[in-house]
Amino acid sequence: MNAGFDLRKTTDVFWGEISPCEHLIQIYENDGVFMDRLEGFIGGGLRAGDGVIVIATAPHLNTLERRLEANGLDVAACSEDQYIPLAADEVLAGFMVRGWPDDALFTNVVSELIARASAHGRRVRAFGEMVAILWARGDQGATVRLEHLWHRLCQTEAFSLFCAYPKVGFTRNASESISELCAAHSKVIPG
Repeated sequence: MNAGFDLRKTTDVFWGEISPCEHLIQIYENDGVFMDRLEGFIGGGLRAGDGVIVIATAPHLNTLERRLEANGLDVAACSEDQYIPLAADEVLAGFMVRGWPDDALFTNVVSELIARASAHGRRVRAFGEMVAILWARGDQGATVRLEHLWHRLCQTEAFSLFCAYPKVGFTRNASESISELCAAHSKVIPG
């Protein structure tokens, strides 16, 4: 590898070329690689003036914000609703009914977030870790259903969506499960 090669610049170029209605998935083995991609996706959106929604676990929200700030992005100074960080478990609780994602509740919750993020004509990027939480709980059916709800909303609301799963969560029939999840996305990001 060339000593002058800067992965962050390559990632920024990739994320800068993302189109509305993209639904991306990364299945990762290393949390650092995942955080690099998440930082590129969110940081690239903030630099482009997009509205960004981050629905993640507390450790990933904290790590992301530290990384963004270390790279010159002051998320606290973002304009109103340009950066919307949310706890994944709390957002999940807003639309799950008896262990299953309720279509109408999901659409209402996420559409409101998209409306906030898209204020002033901003394009929107969203990251959702709720699917990984469901997957880790062993709720594969609910996970796939949630992926399809996200995908459908992505097509009607015109926003870019990034989902990520730790590879460790794929225990039995891993290749079949991964194939099913990848089929619900427009692109697979190496992880």
